[in-house]
Amino acid sequence: MHKSLVVLILFLNCLSACVSNKEALYFPNVDDAARFEPVGAPEHIIRKDDLLSITVSSSNPEASQIFNLPNTSNAEGRTQTGEVQRPAGYLVRADGSIAFPLLGAIKAEGLSKQQLQEVITTALIQRKLLLDPIVDVRHLNFKVTVLGEVSRPTVITVANEKITLLEALGLAGDLTIFGKRSTVLLLRDEGGQRVARRINLNSSELLTSPYYYLKADDVIYVEPNRARVASRTRLFQVLPLFVSGLSASIFILDRLLR
Repeated sequence: MHKSLVVLILFLNCLSACVSNKEALYFPNVDDAARFEPVGAPEHIIRKDDLLSITVSSSNPEASQIFNLPNTSNAEGRTQTGEVQRPAGYLVRADGSIAFPLLGAIKAEGLSKQQLQEVITTALIQRKLLLDPIVDVRHLNFKVTVLGEVSRPTVITVANEKITLLEALGLAGDLTIFGKRSTVLLLRDEGGQRVARRINLNSSELLTSPYYYLKADDVIYVEPNRARVASRTRLFQVLPLFVSGLSASIFILDRLLR
């Protein structure tokens, strides 16, 4: 029994040591003081099921108040896990519109936040509802998901709507030593389709890549490397022998103590 346990421990330690230092590093070929052209964060285009915070202010706070009520909704619902959820904000409906007080349905899908702000501002002025209104639009359910060989797989809500791939991995506790850094999988909605991209964290090309910044609903999956796969396979092979040896030892010990 003790020999089996020792062999298992030595085997797992050997696998950990087999992961090369170069494969475990980020951007190993980047020289000191290297410079890279900055990559701009992508502009979020509003889609169906987006939850938007739209605040309106003007010189008449009382007149503006009606437009801000959806941002403080007390309506309750329950998530799939049973948690109470109080949605607030303007939901982009299946037809791509939002229901805005006094203005009715406004087409939001396909617009940027800036464009939607301009549409609402123009409508408020033309309808003579407010004088010189200031409209601000924010995305409330901007989130990314990190799965696989990271310390803490998680769903990250991004309050400022701007996050890089490296920041997301950091918030998930970084890759484990068994994470395959050369083929990190990024899943993204592009043009109504789910597109898969492979990212190499051993290459500095990421720093100037269009995938350096993440978009809403991106999913990052870190695959296990061969050492992790081998360790799990070997563990399932050795575990029955270990259990059998332990059972036999308990049986023999029980006989001797009688």
